Amino acid sequence: MRYFILLVCLAFATRITFGKRLFSNGFIGAPSKFTLASQSQEPQLKWFQQILDHSNPTKYPKWKQRYYVSNEHYKTGGPIFLMIGGEGKETPKWMTSGAWIHYAAKFNALCFSLEHRFYGASQPTKNLSTENLQYLTSEQALADLANFVREMKVKYDLKDSQKWIAFGGSYPGSLAAWVREKYPELIHGSISSSGPLLAEVDFKEYFEVVQNSLASYSDACVIAVRRSFAQLEILLRHMIGQREINEKFQLCDPIEKSIENKLDISNLFENIAGNFAGVVQYNKDNSPHAGKTIDDVCDVMVNETLGTPVQRLAEVNRMLLKDSGEKCLDYKYDKMIVEMQNTTWDEDKAMRQWTYQTCNEFGFYQTSTQKDSLFTDRFPVDFFIRQCMDIFSEKMDSQYLKAVVGRTNTFYGALNPNTTNVLYVHGSIDPWHALGLITSSNPNTPTLYIEGTAHCANMYEPSANDLPSLVAARKKIQNYIENILSS
Repeated sequence: MRYFILLVCLAFATRITFGKRLFSNGFIGAPSKFTLASQSQEPQLKWFQQILDHSNPTKYPKWKQRYYVSNEHYKTGGPIFLMIGGEGKETPKWMTSGAWIHYAAKFNALCFSLEHRFYGASQPTKNLSTENLQYLTSEQALADLANFVREMKVKYDLKDSQKWIAFGGSYPGSLAAWVREKYPELIHGSISSSGPLLAEVDFKEYFEVVQNSLASYSDACVIAVRRSFAQLEILLRHMIGQREINEKFQLCDPIEKSIENKLDISNLFENIAGNFAGVVQYNKDNSPHAGKTIDDVCDVMVNETLGTPVQRLAEVNRMLLKDSGEKCLDYKYDKMIVEMQNTTWDEDKAMRQWTYQTCNEFGFYQTSTQKDSLFTDRFPVDFFIRQCMDIFSEKMDSQYLKAVVGRTNTFYGALNPNTTNVLYVHGSIDPWHALGLITSSNPNTPTLYIEGTAHCANMYEPSANDLPSLVAARKKIQNYIENILSS
């Protein structure tokens, strides 16, 4: 089963979409898909006594928050690098590899990684009830980071003169920018990678970027995808076509039983469209969850020897099901909702938590409401708002979403952040750049736009196959860190 495509950079390895799009192990997953030589020192797993509600710090007992620390490259007096966790469990692999570790070696930094509240093993409450999830907010997460920095300075005898630099990708990329904005006395600077700054309920631009990215292969690929979805609509209209969909798309449940269920049909189309979105979002990233590429799926879509466009669409779906280890495509809406209503803790699952954050702060719903949609109009914004209402509360309707998203943009400044010492990094292929800061005339908010790269590409372990634009970008990031450390 998949939900709406997630921002994912540090994430899980379950094939789910979100604003479900392919997780892979923490938000950015592991830092490399390559086998790397281990370092001489393993990172230390630690636990930190954290406050539940920072607006009322003494009301509730503290809880244990997981973090990792590595002094592999540290020299006394060096800077402190902080990797911010996101919507998935933290992995110690990020303490020994990834671009930031190369920067740590360059600048002799002490490295910390803090797991986000309500994800992984950082479980503040007995369960994931909607009442308990009220403490799962970006504002509380930022206060966690601030409290963590203060305590680590004492625990490790770190001086005020030692500068803290925050790193994050995707949602943690947003947090990296915001923690500098809200706590400049603690965080000296940040590298914000692929972080959406603009909260938006109807994120229709997402699939517009997906379409443009497919067009980078060829216009023929886009035409074939458009025709395939049109043919899928035709097949749905009669019994023989419905049976063909069952077989070709390897559905877990026969579609003829759901023809009158608009939510099931919306979920089916959103999942199939999500195949292309997930591929585009992680296209050629040096990450374990970057599998098939735009070239791979477009090679199929333009190959007329494989049959009609809809048969080629089914082949793309088969390929991605196989890659993810799934036997069939699960599209039943009610089954998805029941799964999302489960309030028990599972360190390896996070869709309930992240979906709550989207319903309560961000929106980010990747809809089919854009003009002349490539993937039909089957999954409009109301489809996603309905999920918020069915999973959490009837009060989370369109007016509620409009209000909370407006509050988020007002609180953080959206695309007009009041920050200094933050570098905003995005890739041109990544659909999430549509909600990020990609150009700026303000010298206080510099940007770095990397042509030809996808989600969080600059964060992963460098490879000999990296595009020249990515190699140059990593060098610019290193220079930026050097400049703010000397400022």
